[in-house]
Amino acid sequence: MWSSFWSFLWSTIVIFAFIAYLMILFNILTDLFWRDHQTKGVVKAVWVVFLIVFPYLTALVYLIARGDGMALRGREAAAAAKQQTDDYIKQAAGRSPAQEIAHAKELLDAGTITQSDFDSLKTKALT
Repeated sequence: MWSSFWSFLWSTIVIFAFIAYLMILFNILTDLFWRDHQTKGVVKAVWVVFLIVFPYLTALVYLIARGDGMALRGREAAAAAKQQTDDYIKQAAGRSPAQEIAHAKELLDAGTITQSDFDSLKTKALT
């Protein structure tokens, strides 16, 4: 198959170009179908057809024509994912010991709990 160095080099270049195209293709399809909510379905279908018929040319045109919006949508998606992660961590972590003690103190001052209840809540929050 690789009878010479040049055939090996050519095969490497072709494989690299194919993998690079697949990465670009998946990035474009992700942008079209999951991030871009303004583009209509017919326009999306036209982009997909052109990506199949004229793959490299269409990918290049898409990146030139819509690259800025693609980057913006990517940043927005990353920011939304980070916000969801932060919200989940805050929800899962609960309140800090200081917040628990302050809440218990409010309950004590309101007369809802007794001093012994406050002391046990304080001990529980600090452990």
